[in-house]
Amino acid sequence: MYNDDQSPSAVNPLPFVVVVLATVIAAIEIVFWLGSTGLFSGPEGALWRGQSLQSYAFFPQIFTLAVETGNFAVTEPFRVVTYAFVHYSFVSSLFPIVFILALGKMVAEIFHWLAFLTVFFGSVIAGAVGYALILPNGAQLAGGMVGAYGLVGAYTFILWVGLGHIGANRAKAFQLVAILLGVQLIFAMKDGAPQDWVADMIGFATGFALSFVVSPGGMSRVIAKMRRG
Repeated sequence: MYNDDQSPSAVNPLPFVVVVLATVIAAIEIVFWLGSTGLFSGPEGALWRGQSLQSYAFFPQIFTLAVETGNFAVTEPFRVVTYAFVHYSFVSSLFPIVFILALGKMVAEIFHWLAFLTVFFGSVIAGAVGYALILPNGAQLAGGMVGAYGLVGAYTFILWVGLGHIGANRAKAFQLVAILLGVQLIFAMKDGAPQDWVADMIGFATGFALSFVVSPGGMSRVIAKMRRG
């Protein structure tokens, strides 16, 4: 007999790791917002975002100097990760949150949660280090978009494998990142925006490359998962 209680849900729940990652970023923004209101912190709360950027954003000049001299301050190495959780504004935090919830869901439904975090944080770290190597005098790096681009890379990998399996043109898998990069370059040329798109592209490449290693069972497992729908 058919049981109504066993009918599939119309909306698939978000994987737990995706919810946690997006919630952490959102919670930090809520703290900044509460500080800006002055209700719980007084006037100094308005300074929390700026102080956090100073303490946790990634500065390529400092990193480059530390590498050259071999003299790392105790807290400096952590900036290659912490920068992903501080943003210049509430609006700038929305983009990585949306990417994490949307593309992260698709990736986390196929990848193990540890593999998902490896892609995200591996991309964050590689993006910062690569940014410092390419632009040692570049502007400070802040925000979760580098990690989000890593998830774009993992999502592209999934599409790339699927298209190859059905004999389609695998280049189509890169359409999303091409559009995103094009938009960023237009704004960079128009407004003289910081060249953080360099870190984003490194994050994307890292996420795509890591997927060959951390995807469950490699390409064969991804194909099997896609067959099952």
